Amino acid sequence: MKKGKLVAPIVITVLLCLWLGLYVAVFCLAPGLPLWGKLLGAAIPLALIGVSLYVLIERINEIRRGEEDDLDHY
Repeated sequence: MKKGKLVAPIVITVLLCLWLGLYVAVFCLAPGLPLWGKLLGAAIPLALIGVSLYVLIERINEIRRGEEDDLDHY
C-alpha cells in the first residue's frame, strides 16, 4: 500500500528534474551567452533539482514512517 503513495512524488520529481535539466542544457549550449551567464543560467536549475531531490527523500521517509499527512507539523 505504501508503494502506491510513493508513485506520485517520484513521478512528479522525475518530470520536474527532466524539465529543469532541459533548461540547463539550453543555457549551456546557448550561443552568444557569456560564460557567467551560462554558469548562472545552469546553477539556478541545478540548485532547484537538488532541492527537489532532497524534498523527495524527505517525503519518502515520511511515508515510510507512516506519516500520511505532513500537515501535522504545522
